[in-house]
Amino acid sequence: MTKILSIMNKSRITVNGKTYIGNSVQITGNKVIIDGKDQTPDAKKINIMVEGDIDKLEVDNADKIAIKGNVNNVKTEVAPVEIIGDVTGNVRTEVGKVECKNVGGDVTTEVGSVKCGDVKGSVKSEIGSIKHRKIF
Repeated sequence: MTKILSIMNKSRITVNGKTYIGNSVQITGNKVIIDGKDQTPDAKKINIMVEGDIDKLEVDNADKIAIKGNVNNVKTEVAPVEIIGDVTGNVRTEVGKVECKNVGGDVTTEVGSVKCGDVKGSVKSEIGSIKHRKIF
């Protein structure tokens, strides 16, 4: 599966402690491509930190994802997601906890806890706790 971060306004992207300034990140298999250049870390684990607002985050597997800013949509297969900002669209993880402020759409995780502020849509976790406020 391809992992893509679509980034607006050249945000700071940190992968395994090394920081880049860029518009886009694509992670396919074990390759990390930032603005078309191979920036693959030597480590097998991948930790992603984005400082700034982004449009979309899609990741199949990461040890940790943190976004210090707002994001439209987040989708991961196996990765805990921490967003220090709001989500205007949806958040979906297969396995991993979700922590964020307000969500304009739905929050769904198959296995993992959810902790967020106001949610305009629905919140669902097959296995895990849910803590949020519902906007009516």
